[in-house]
Formats: sequence, C-alpha cells, structure tokens
Amino acid sequence: MNNKEHKGDAFKEIYLAGGCFWGTEHYFKQVAGVINTEVGYANGIIEHPTYEQVCTDTTQFAETVHICYDPNKTPLSFLLTLYFKAIDPVSVNQQGHDKGTQYRTGIYYTDPADLPTIEKAWTEEQERHPQPLAVEKLPLKNFYTAEEYHQDYLDKNPSGYCHLPMALFEYAKKAKP
Repeated sequence: MNNKEHKGDAFKEIYLAGGCFWGTEHYFKQVAGVINTEVGYANGIIEHPTYEQVCTDTTQFAETVHICYDPNKTPLSFLLTLYFKAIDPVSVNQQGHDKGTQYRTGIYYTDPADLPTIEKAWTEEQERHPQPLAVEKLPLKNFYTAEEYHQDYLDKNPSGYCHLPMALFEYAKKAKP
C-alpha cells in the first residue's frame, strides 16, 4: 500500500506518530500537497484495538496519523521537516502534557524506498540535539483506523484539547518545500 491513485494522480503515504493524534492530524491537514489524513493506532500487538485499550499502555500502539500526499507538491523530506518542528524528538513516551507509550514519536513507512529520506531527516535532526532522539523509524507493521469521533477532531471541536500551539497550524498553512 505505498502508491495509490487519487483522481488520476499518483500519491504516496507515510505514518507519523507525534503525540496526541488530534493535533498532529490537524497540523498536517494544513500542508499544501497533503491529500488526506486519517488517525489511528500503529505498530501494536492486538487486532482492532479501541481507544480505551490503547490508553491502558499495554497494547504497544502509538497514536498515529496516516498521511496521503502528492510527492510532486510536497516531498517526503519536507513533510519530515515539518514533523520535526511539531514534536519534541528527545522526549520518551510524552508530547506536551500527554504521557504514555501511545504518545511516543515515530515514523512508520510502507515503502522501503522512503528509508534513505527518513534516515537523512532523522540524522539531520539528531545533529541538533545532544541527547539521542526518541523517534522510532520502522516499517509499518499494522494500522487500525481510530473511532470516528477521533477523525478530524479539531475541525469538529475547534476549542478541543491540543498539545500543539495554534501558531504551528498557521505555519503549516504557509510552509513551502
């Protein structure tokens, strides 16, 4: 599932875990060239988890955003640059006030050809920090779509909780590769 057709155009996908998926999804929805986003649970050990199960810290799932994008408008390298602006890459199992393994950070790929781009972005980010990055970079093992009420949460609940600063959403709207 790495290249898809969308209205005649090829697009790619990447799965990014950046803490609470409500804000992470809303952030990437602002980026030109992002075709679709979907929140869910990635790389866990049970089938069809619920939010309540994921919150027990026993399923090994990370709250993750599945991002479909047009690589001709928004290359993966640019999405990863934006990703690193939205997370604390050295924080283990925590982003903002959210704590638990489900809030860990991670880049999960479906296309092995994306790995060199991921490695380059990861290495460049590591050079900015004295401590090791806590960002996983792994092939996607599994992904289960989260419950409907989590999809587009901040569109449905504009004053809902978000660990990301509002200024970041404006930044994403204006960002260019």
